Amino acid sequence: MVGTMVVSVVGCNPDGQTGGSGSGANFPTKMITVVCPWAPGGGTDRVSRFLADQLEKKLGKPVVVQNKTGGGGAVGHTAGATARPDGHTILMGTFELSTMHWMGISPLTYADYQPLMQVNADAAAIFVKKDSPWNDLKSFLDHVKANPGKVQMSGTATGGAWDLARSGMLLAADIPVGAIRWIPTQGSAPSLVQLMGGHIDAVCCSVPEAAPQVDAGELKALVVMSGERLSEYPDIPTVAESGVDWEAVGWRGLLLPKKTPENVVTILADAVSEIVASDAYKDFMKKNGFGIVVKSPLEFGEFLKKEDAQWQAVIEAAGFAKK
Repeated sequence: MVGTMVVSVVGCNPDGQTGGSGSGANFPTKMITVVCPWAPGGGTDRVSRFLADQLEKKLGKPVVVQNKTGGGGAVGHTAGATARPDGHTILMGTFELSTMHWMGISPLTYADYQPLMQVNADAAAIFVKKDSPWNDLKSFLDHVKANPGKVQMSGTATGGAWDLARSGMLLAADIPVGAIRWIPTQGSAPSLVQLMGGHIDAVCCSVPEAAPQVDAGELKALVVMSGERLSEYPDIPTVAESGVDWEAVGWRGLLLPKKTPENVVTILADAVSEIVASDAYKDFMKKNGFGIVVKSPLEFGEFLKKEDAQWQAVIEAAGFAKK
């Protein structure tokens, strides 16, 4: 799903805060830094570098990416929140912002930022081997309920995005989180290797991450945790179609420090809006297998507020909450 817009009015953050009142009249006046909380070469880094290159062309000033990793994303997200609020530091925020404060990793929340624009979202999905006896979510969950603790699933570290996604799905289906045994790994790639080797029963990750194996007919997707079917994979049913009210997406979006001048937010939002509506961006995202979901500053802020509440409930119910 692709959203496009031209942003001319910033509006308020979900907590009622507007951008700062500093002049920013000649913005930008120097190099702009895009902070990426994750390592070079990864998906977030690739999206950050594409947008940085395009912003440089739009704004006429150098735009560089700084990878500030560590702390489960906390280091980079902190750098983005505490930077000088003049628009010259932009954070490429990720899904973890909605979860890490509930898990005791960082005190940061969405309210510590001025939302700029959501640029991506990839829904979680459940994958099994092609010869698995399960062909839909109902048969899979029926087996889980009948055999609690026997089914093994992976996709990321314990408490990571895809672990939380499957936890929320189970809770929405009135099934205890522990009914599926989560096998922690360093990400979807090693998890898929384990699944292909028959060492685990299922993987929860995004569709793009498992697309090569699905396209090759080696794996099948039982369900996708999006609000509607994916245009690229229209045969994969949604969780809601299986009678479970649940959605879970991993997202990426640009954020600014709180109190960034409103006109600076508007300048950046207009530039990013043009970039994400371009054929170049659509081609880049398709090539990398990333979904395009675009939300304006106000829409992005409302989305972050909703995400925060959703993941609080899941994290607490799943026993991951720390104070």
